[in-house]
Amino acid sequence: MSFGDDEVMDPLTMRGRDWPGLRQFCVFAENRVGALHSLLRRFEGHDIRVVALSIDNSVDCAIVRLMLNNTERGREILDLSGLTYSEVDLVGVELPESSQPHVEICIALLQAELNVHYTYPLLFRRNGRGAIALSVDDVDLAMKTLQDKGLRLISERDLWDQDDEMY
Repeated sequence: MSFGDDEVMDPLTMRGRDWPGLRQFCVFAENRVGALHSLLRRFEGHDIRVVALSIDNSVDCAIVRLMLNNTERGREILDLSGLTYSEVDLVGVELPESSQPHVEICIALLQAELNVHYTYPLLFRRNGRGAIALSVDDVDLAMKTLQDKGLRLISERDLWDQDDEMY
């Protein structure tokens, strides 16, 4: 990329670094019987597991939010299917060992003045502990804040290497 001189500037993107966060696919689907089943079947036989699923439904259409244990292969399948989708970065965090783990996570984010847009559980288990995915105002700040509070972040790599006895 050149801006009138001979200097070439490489674009920096989050995909170009060792990103510790999670990637969510938001797939546009018709609100009809069997649409969700059809979407989920596309990942069968490809050794791809759905680790989180949420649906925002309206009369005519739905947005299916899903996270997969293999983002790259999932993206390939979605591209080949011709479905309309977008990608969103989320923060994955292991639930701490406390009587109120969600409150502990929310307090950390509140102290950093971060807004949580939505959250849902991950089909993840390591050493008997679950995890959640969070959509927040500022992913980088949220990850730094949670790490500074001693909370363990979940990456896509963790989704590959979780406890096998869960399944």
